[in-house]
Amino acid sequence: MKVVLVGYMASGKSSIGRLLARDLNLEFIDLDEFIENQLQKTIPAIFSEKGEIYFRKIEHEMLSMVLNEKQSVVLSTGGGTPCYGGNMKTILEQSNHSLYLQLPVSTLVDRISNEKNDRPLVKNIDNGDLLEFVGKHLFERRQFYAQAKHIVDADKKSIEVLVDEIKKILL
Repeated sequence: MKVVLVGYMASGKSSIGRLLARDLNLEFIDLDEFIENQLQKTIPAIFSEKGEIYFRKIEHEMLSMVLNEKQSVVLSTGGGTPCYGGNMKTILEQSNHSLYLQLPVSTLVDRISNEKNDRPLVKNIDNGDLLEFVGKHLFERRQFYAQAKHIVDADKKSIEVLVDEIKKILL
């Protein structure tokens, strides 16, 4: 079984993916961590040294590699992964289940404002401008996320409750 989690940054893809993989006895891969390990650089360093276009090219290659080489995996993608390079098509064609973890803009902004330094895309955005940025950005990206086979309302639910809901969808 190949399960791919998509959604905006800070939607809980990695946290949920780790727990889901453990419960299903599957390997877990966080695509951003996988890229960092392969390139021996952090995502922010890749962005600042080589730029976003280079990163998106590598991201597509690594996504394809994971989905081609793994028979069973729970894969959490980066927030932008589904939106570039035909990646959503790749996800839909090469996984059994894709799930969009959907959250309202206000919840995402609350989470992102606490971890801005780890997020190159919003690192330099003033907290006062974050709501508008995330709102516009999510509007642009939602068309890709919404192509996932399953849409999961992830608002105001614990990770454990969400994992249980996802397991019911999968099993």
